[in-house]
Amino acid sequence: MGRGRRILTILAVLVVAWLVVDKVVSLVAPDPVVGHWRSLQGRESYRAAYDAVLATLPAPSTVHDIAVEHGSVRVYEWRATDPASAGRLPVVLLPGIRSGAPMWGENLERWIGDRTVYAMDAIGDSGMSIQSVPFTSFDDQATWVEQVLAALGRDRVHVVGHSFGAAIATSHALAHPGRVASLTLLEPVLVLHGLPVSTYLWSTLLLLPAPQSWKDRALAEIGGVTVEEVRERTPMSEMIDQGARHYAAVTLVPRTLTDDEWRSLRMPVRIDIAGERSLAGGAEAAARARALGVDQVTVRPGTTHSLPMQDAALLGPELERYWSGHDR
Repeated sequence: MGRGRRILTILAVLVVAWLVVDKVVSLVAPDPVVGHWRSLQGRESYRAAYDAVLATLPAPSTVHDIAVEHGSVRVYEWRATDPASAGRLPVVLLPGIRSGAPMWGENLERWIGDRTVYAMDAIGDSGMSIQSVPFTSFDDQATWVEQVLAALGRDRVHVVGHSFGAAIATSHALAHPGRVASLTLLEPVLVLHGLPVSTYLWSTLLLLPAPQSWKDRALAEIGGVTVEEVRERTPMSEMIDQGARHYAAVTLVPRTLTDDEWRSLRMPVRIDIAGERSLAGGAEAAARARALGVDQVTVRPGTTHSLPMQDAALLGPELERYWSGHDR
């Protein structure tokens, strides 16, 4: 496993581990609260790490802070520059938990220019979005996405979500199908299949006052990597770590959709699942999606939960062709 591959695997482990932590915490303290920074110093530490990653992305055309029912949402816009882009619908990117808009750095350079692209920081999670009103259910996530798209004046868009963001994208498509020209779900957590039991078992260590060496071992077991690989540091892992330590997130856990709900999605749906250490449900999730008649289901060999970054070179032209086929 190469250095880049190891780093992306660890990022996936950190993301899903904190998703499990949030689920357990929500059971202990179920009263709705808003996501918030635990301290000003912690927010500044995160902001420095966030800006360091953001600086590696192509400069956006515009940065929006859009007021919505639950707070405000940070949106980065890269306008289409290709003279032939007329008629191409914009693409909306929804990130995995703790990842924010910067997670799309490996993908953006392959998509911007051809059509307008929007990348958002999820509300209620670490990033530059701000939550001021509590969520009452996971379905509230659909509300802020819809309000952002309305504010941007976009009647029809292609929506792409990774991990937790894929669950948000699915919830939005269910509630507002007329807005979604196509739905692309990259390693969607929980909406097709539950997380592996072993993930929950190892993740309990992250909630206990256990030595860091034990927690590193738990992360390694979840991700199928070595402890040494867990301890590798990168700007992205530093950003995620700062967010996990300093931001009290209120994510609410996605639910697994019923067969009827999946069949009710009338827009084209594409689902890409990792060939190794999938957190979307692997082969079982792929089989269920195919049985439900999902438009396109692909298990991508050699990838883990960080599939968008690992397969960026292939996904770039593949998704552009997919969107072009549904620009209506």
